[in-house]
Amino acid sequence: MAWWKPSSLIIIPVYCLLLIVAGAGAGAESNGVAAAGGHRNAYATMMYMGTPRDYEFYIAIRVLLRSLSKLRVDADLVVIASVDVPARWIHALEEEDGAKVKLVENLNNPYQSDTRHDRFKLTLNKLYAWNLVEYSRVIMLDADNLFLQNTDELFQCGRFCAVFINPCIFHTGLFVLQPSSEVFKNMLHDLDSKRDNPDGADQGFIGGYFPDLLDQPMFHPPPNGTILDGTFRLPLGYQMDASYYYLRLRWSVPCGPNSVITFPGASWLKPWYWWSWPVLPLGIQWHEQRRETIGYDSEMPFVLIQSVFYLGIIAISRFARPSLTKLCYRGADKNITIIQTSIKALAMLSIIISYMLPFMLLPHTIHPILGWSVYLLGAFALSCTAANAFLLPTLPVLTLWFGIIGVLLVMACPWYNDGVVRALSVFAYAFCASPVLWISMGKIRSSLHVSLEREGFLPSRLTESTQCNGFNKLY
Repeated sequence: MAWWKPSSLIIIPVYCLLLIVAGAGAGAESNGVAAAGGHRNAYATMMYMGTPRDYEFYIAIRVLLRSLSKLRVDADLVVIASVDVPARWIHALEEEDGAKVKLVENLNNPYQSDTRHDRFKLTLNKLYAWNLVEYSRVIMLDADNLFLQNTDELFQCGRFCAVFINPCIFHTGLFVLQPSSEVFKNMLHDLDSKRDNPDGADQGFIGGYFPDLLDQPMFHPPPNGTILDGTFRLPLGYQMDASYYYLRLRWSVPCGPNSVITFPGASWLKPWYWWSWPVLPLGIQWHEQRRETIGYDSEMPFVLIQSVFYLGIIAISRFARPSLTKLCYRGADKNITIIQTSIKALAMLSIIISYMLPFMLLPHTIHPILGWSVYLLGAFALSCTAANAFLLPTLPVLTLWFGIIGVLLVMACPWYNDGVVRALSVFAYAFCASPVLWISMGKIRSSLHVSLEREGFLPSRLTESTQCNGFNKLY
């Protein structure tokens, strides 16, 4: 072959070397390519300690990470965790959920005295997302996001992109950013100088740092995969406020793909709480994601123990009818009115506790169907015990129990046309049930009064009480 020359043996390796050097240069110019074996981009969330709901948010973060893995996102999963997060939680996030945990010191919140809720005082840790410079783009997430589909196209967005679920203020429950050490240092400087922050948390601070986002163009992912520069508004479909669903009981968000649901409302109605459904219909959808990902193994032993305990109470109450009103008091100078009033108050308090105690004892993040079942079992058992102890009629005592079942059925009914009809149905049920509940309370009071009279508290019977042998007697 005439074209072959010995010099080709030198040209070929030199050409390969030039390709390697060029590739290395391109990698150096690209901002934040992940370490070997990782990804260029990341989904990130944060975790910190110091609130009464730390465990609930830990569970929510695990479900979020598993749901992203299930969607096969092409990115690392990162958790920005404060150094006081328990080691066993970090181990679970890393080994079981596949996350990369970045331990950080809590940022000092100079607005802490202005923050109305303690749960927001450490949310400024979200600023650490700008320090994840090993990545090209980061999607920063709150734990209460429910992903319906893969959103990797957001990594094509610019230096900063967020959704306006409020007409004038963008939401920091999901935003896209380009990590930058310079931006991170500037933010820390603004914290030290206590720049104006309307809410004392991450929402107000980041909103003030990007004040012109409302005037920026809407993000539409380029079909050729080009990564954009600058700042953009994200379509509402990337942060669909759950309240939009409750009005029509269906999604009708024409702006962008319906990809992510967010729950920015009251903290005690977050979707992971078992009582959030059927009050909020979307709560069951979050729990379906949990059932399909991490499950409920950690809570099931407590649920089983409580169920057995309540069943035992029901069995005992069927065979024993203790009466706290069958008391014999020494001396004829007892104040009968005070005693009767105290026993009436104790009886009413025991009924209230019968409905409150099972609610307080249940694990907060159990599945709603299981949670309501165990709660109703516990309320039934303790209510029957209170009725037996004070010789009360069972049906009036259980009226509230039946009322709770009724309102759950009304709220869970799947055939409403929209949320307005559903709300009116709940109101109509409450309007009709209120007189029944009031009559039942009257029957409980009158029955208790009759029981007290019959059990030896009339003044004419007080003389018989002196026959007691110097001590209170229960018989």
